Amino acid sequence: MQRRSSNTPAEDNTAANDAGLEAIPIESDVQRAKPRPTRASLNLRRDSDDRDRRKAESPVLVTSQASQPWTRSAINAADGFSEKAPSAHTTIHLTEETPEKMLAERRGLRRSRLRGPWSCSMPMVLATLASMAILFAILQSFFSQQLDVKGCRMSYMRPAFAKFSDFDTEHTRFASKYSLFLYREGEIDEDTKVKGIPVLFIPGNAGSYKQVRPIAAEAAQYFHDVVQHDSPALKAGTRNLDFFTVDFNEDITAFHGQTMLDQAEYLNEAVAYILSLYHDPRRSNRDPGLPDPSSVILLGHSMGGIVARTMLTMPNYQSNSINTIITMSAPHARPPVSWDADIVRTYKQINDYWRQAYSQRWANNNPLWHVTLISIAGGGLDTVVPSDYASLSSLVPDTHGFTVFASSVPNVWTGMDHQAILWCDQFRKVIIRSLVDAVDANRPGQTKPRAERMRIFKKWFLTGMENVSEKALPHNEPTTLLTLEDNSNSIISYGKRFSLNNFGQSKKPRAHLLPMPPQGAPGGTKFTLLSNQRLDSPGESGKLEVLFCSVFPLQAGQSAALFSMNMDLSGDSSGSTRLACKNAAVDTIHLPASTRASKHPFEDNAPFSYLQYDLEDLADHQFVAIVDKAVDPTPGWVVAEFSDAVDSTIHTDISLWRLLTSGLRLQLPAGRPMMTDVKIPALHSSLLAYKLSISGQACGDEAELFTPFLRQYLSNPYESKFFVNVRQANINLHGVAPFMPPPLRSQNIEEGVSLQLWTDPTCNSSMDLSLQVDIAGSLGRLVMRYRTVFAAFPLLVVALVIRKQFRVYDETGIFISFAESIDMCLRQSLPLVLLALTFLAMSLARARSDPSKPSSGGLFSRNRNATESAVDFTKNDLLLGSEDPFFWFLVPLFGLISVGVCIVINYATVVLTYSLSVIYGFIASRPGWVRNDDKRRGVASGFAAPSPRRRLITTSILLFLVSTFIPYQFAYMVACIVQLATSTRALRLVRSTQAGAHYDFYNYTHTILMLMLWVLPINIPVLVVWIHNLAVNWLTPFSSHHNVLSIMPIILLVETLTSGKMIPRVKNRIRWITNTLLFFLALYSAIYGVTYAYHLHHLVNIVAFWFVVIHLSSSSFSVAGILKMLEGEDVPDNDPLHARQPPPNSNHNKKRP
Repeated sequence: MQRRSSNTPAEDNTAANDAGLEAIPIESDVQRAKPRPTRASLNLRRDSDDRDRRKAESPVLVTSQASQPWTRSAINAADGFSEKAPSAHTTIHLTEETPEKMLAERRGLRRSRLRGPWSCSMPMVLATLASMAILFAILQSFFSQQLDVKGCRMSYMRPAFAKFSDFDTEHTRFASKYSLFLYREGEIDEDTKVKGIPVLFIPGNAGSYKQVRPIAAEAAQYFHDVVQHDSPALKAGTRNLDFFTVDFNEDITAFHGQTMLDQAEYLNEAVAYILSLYHDPRRSNRDPGLPDPSSVILLGHSMGGIVARTMLTMPNYQSNSINTIITMSAPHARPPVSWDADIVRTYKQINDYWRQAYSQRWANNNPLWHVTLISIAGGGLDTVVPSDYASLSSLVPDTHGFTVFASSVPNVWTGMDHQAILWCDQFRKVIIRSLVDAVDANRPGQTKPRAERMRIFKKWFLTGMENVSEKALPHNEPTTLLTLEDNSNSIISYGKRFSLNNFGQSKKPRAHLLPMPPQGAPGGTKFTLLSNQRLDSPGESGKLEVLFCSVFPLQAGQSAALFSMNMDLSGDSSGSTRLACKNAAVDTIHLPASTRASKHPFEDNAPFSYLQYDLEDLADHQFVAIVDKAVDPTPGWVVAEFSDAVDSTIHTDISLWRLLTSGLRLQLPAGRPMMTDVKIPALHSSLLAYKLSISGQACGDEAELFTPFLRQYLSNPYESKFFVNVRQANINLHGVAPFMPPPLRSQNIEEGVSLQLWTDPTCNSSMDLSLQVDIAGSLGRLVMRYRTVFAAFPLLVVALVIRKQFRVYDETGIFISFAESIDMCLRQSLPLVLLALTFLAMSLARARSDPSKPSSGGLFSRNRNATESAVDFTKNDLLLGSEDPFFWFLVPLFGLISVGVCIVINYATVVLTYSLSVIYGFIASRPGWVRNDDKRRGVASGFAAPSPRRRLITTSILLFLVSTFIPYQFAYMVACIVQLATSTRALRLVRSTQAGAHYDFYNYTHTILMLMLWVLPINIPVLVVWIHNLAVNWLTPFSSHHNVLSIMPIILLVETLTSGKMIPRVKNRIRWITNTLLFFLALYSAIYGVTYAYHLHHLVNIVAFWFVVIHLSSSSFSVAGILKMLEGEDVPDNDPLHARQPPPNSNHNKKRP
């Protein structure tokens, strides 16, 4: 028995290049229907008939019972067909299995597996399992390990808002979109007239104008309860703060640069309007003796902080109208995502403007000389914006701004998430008190001079132990005359530590004197004092006062009235010693209390008081007087001592590789100072987390004064974390982070983490310290630093997979499935590319490393001796963005994760298209859903393509809308939906016919769909912005998103595929263009994809253009054909998917013997 089917000869027997394929004869599975047969086609038909005749005349062997006969399904699988759709001219011989037949069967099965979308292999399974396991470990670490404790207390307010309706289109073109409000606190200040210092709050991405409530309410409450009763402060220019806020209708600024520019333009006009209110007697209730304000303080949250900096670069900015900017959780260093070209370009322009301004040699040439910029980061709890991006080190010098973390702020001592930084009660108090101290209504700028503002902000936001912290004591004049009796036994011996366990034991005030040690000790000498009591300022009547004194012999005629305070502790003694003293309370550093009951530093307990001075700061003094002012026995303690740096500072010289393998172990001796500073330069990367263990101090039978507590700190940026009653601590930091630009100016500071440990010196016991790398906890650190990598690296895999598919297709005629191509790439090309990228990452890390920074050590550390060249702020933009070759393993790690994700997404897409094809088949099988014209035309089942005229009109309308109204991102989403429908129809056709050509076309459409899906996330954010603008009735188009050329090739390719046309094979050297384009797309995705993700869309657009060119190379394209389409005439289609199906009674379907 024989069956006829059309067989064309194999076009190419060459094996697939590096694909591991055998030479497979390619056969056309459906005969092409042509209007008129040509001579060549007749000759091919005659040759085919001759072959069939010779095969029919060959002897047929009878199979024995022991031999395994060929089954019909095996025959169909070998020929790439199915029983459901037999071809018309294929001759099949049922003969005994021979080696030739078995080889042919294996080839057929191989070809079926290559084309099948469900194919899978052991390497794919292993890669997917490994990828999912690593991804699960990373996410589990991110959500459950090395987490900071939330310690914010809730805030309360009674808000009221007054809208400025007259700030209309006469003032700004954005009046119909944005609004300006004045905040007033209910029951405290309900007067809508302006009367204080103007402060403008700028909400962030999708933020509300109502987010100003906690901070503005605290300002009103603080002025009402404290400031208005402080006459010296009012005389010095302190006034209440008028908080203005802007309703941006929850604009999405993080994804769209033009929106950010629009907001900056509106805010400059709002600043001009706000300042005009103070000039209008009808709107202002301000003291007429004060100058009219000429500047506004800006308070920005998240992207609102970036908009605040943008305002100073806009053409409508009024000079000197802004001099103080405080930002909270604002990504200053780089955009949070790089999916929009405008936001990347805008960021670059803003940052370049600020860098150039502060690079000027003379202040007169710096337009930002009067501006102070403070950036406050939330820390590890902020999972919206990486806190590393809040750094200002690449933008402003230390004289004009700094970056500080919320956990460093005194009396706050806790990290905050992205929203909590606005309502955290203890934090808002610090914000308001710093602003109140910085304002001066007696000056037109409404603030104190820049240098004084910087001192105030450092006092409120820094711990006071940083190198840049200024001590007030050396600059003050003596205010207290201390009189002591002669021959006092209260002078502590030189070099001895002073410790007092209880106050008031003498039942009268008593002074304890510590003599100053001589200058010139190696490494320097520090004075430290720690107490659980508050240090009194002059005139206060507490328990403890600390004075720095010099002998002051009172000459004849001099009066003690020279001093504001006279403290006489001489009693009835005839002889006395007089000391001229300065009060040290002004330099008090607050530290979190640490007792056996303490758990967290932010607990609502009275803080410890701490003093720390370098001996050079005390050169003008001879004694430290610790005055116990209690007259009755009172619990409390104080410890004071002078310590040499060689005893209190431990420098560790350990590499990160050694720390990873063996850890760090230190034993602190029993006779150590109260505070020990352990410096570990190797701990500078924000990608690693550590676990610290400290053995408990042993005090014997006596109760300890305090339990050990720890400060983990970085010098740049200013990040400190406190751990009270510490035994175990999770150490994580925001140090050297990926993709961060280098500092604006070289900083001669010691890099790395330092650990300050305070222990009770009265215990006199040794302690053990152990530090280990927390590998599991470090995995979660990758999420915030490399989350955008997972949008770029998978495109590397997809591009290499498509490249392999086209290479095999051009050489064998088989368009293999996406899954089979992944399997082939896993065996050769992907490992080679990842290996090359790994070496590239190591080379880039070595080239861009700062020579002054100590290496992490390990396998790739090397000594560097180079001079610093001009600062290149883009040197960390490539690949992993890391300066340390220690992290070379991240390239293969991300590559493996991307492979697994691509495999999962591929099968998920196949499942989706399969489900849709089943639904589509069910709907199409209903009698009312099948069109009569489709039946008459005999269109292939499940693939009824629209007419060329309809496709041309649809494409033209879509491109016209892109050029006028809709952004091209919307058209791209439509194209993805259309491509999904095309892939669904192609799969239904495959399920119906099981034909090889249909398999090829489905694999091709599925591959294009996969490519488009990985670019879709890059286009969605701008689309969301456009939809949001439509929702608020803002119809102004985006000028940068209406480039028709940015979407036309993709639309043309998708429209071409809706017609069912398979891309032609390219057998000449032109095929290397396809190979090169896809390989370049793969490399660009890995090297530049994170920083310039928006370029990936345009590169895919170029690839789509090339595919369209290949499609057009096999079609008869002419103006006449286009005119016929527009007139509605059918244009012949030479694609096999649209060959007419033979009539049911045709001879083509008859079986012949």
